[in-house]
Amino acid sequence: MTSRIELLALDGIPEVRDGDDLGGLIADAVAAAGIGMVDSDVLVVTQKVVSKAEGRVVALATVEPSALARQWADRWGKDARQVEVVLRESASIVRMGPGGLIISRTRHGLVCANAGVDVSNVGGGEVASLLPLDPDASAARIRATVRDRTGAAPGVIVSDSFGRPWRNGIVNVAIGASGIEVLLDLRGQPDAAGREMQATVLAVADELASAADLAGGKVEQRPVVVVRGYAWRPSKAGASVLVMEPERDLFP
Repeated sequence: MTSRIELLALDGIPEVRDGDDLGGLIADAVAAAGIGMVDSDVLVVTQKVVSKAEGRVVALATVEPSALARQWADRWGKDARQVEVVLRESASIVRMGPGGLIISRTRHGLVCANAGVDVSNVGGGEVASLLPLDPDASAARIRATVRDRTGAAPGVIVSDSFGRPWRNGIVNVAIGASGIEVLLDLRGQPDAAGREMQATVLAVADELASAADLAGGKVEQRPVVVVRGYAWRPSKAGASVLVMEPERDLFP
């Protein structure tokens, strides 16, 4: 069992742009920090820099809002162009509520605010970042580059900020992963009292993503954190297994 975990936020990663080798930038930052890299590490990388490197950004000046986007934006004082991007990125709309909030189901199956579309920390409010097309593939590419550059193959998690039903505030969760088992299934094992656990499946990738955010921060421009000391298990499944199947959704 892990008794001590370190969170090492990497400084020195420059502003990421379309086409940048994000894995290479991370390897350079690890080398500059002098901390090395080992197979047992986990790299937690924020979605925003992944999306920038992959060109998943949209200049709002190029967006022509639909009638629905204009109507919703006028009602709540929103930017109709941003609303339009949210609608385009949504596979389905779960709820449109007070304050102009849109809860969407993305094409990845993620249920989140505004389909993951965000204008913070990108383009001065005139550019919107979108979720990566395939966050698991994004994590795999970063892992492969880091392995080539450092000789180590850490687990990689792509994280993003999500709200939670019935809870105030946001936390970071895993939307992509490579190499690391994201769900730790303890069913069938004895608890501290010797009773067999029946339903305990830990979302360890989400827990690592949230822990890493405490070190990286939202505005400190440290989008990559090395988690060291967690005894993770290898897996080829990625983070898509974290998405609950629609038939198990009690609140459709």
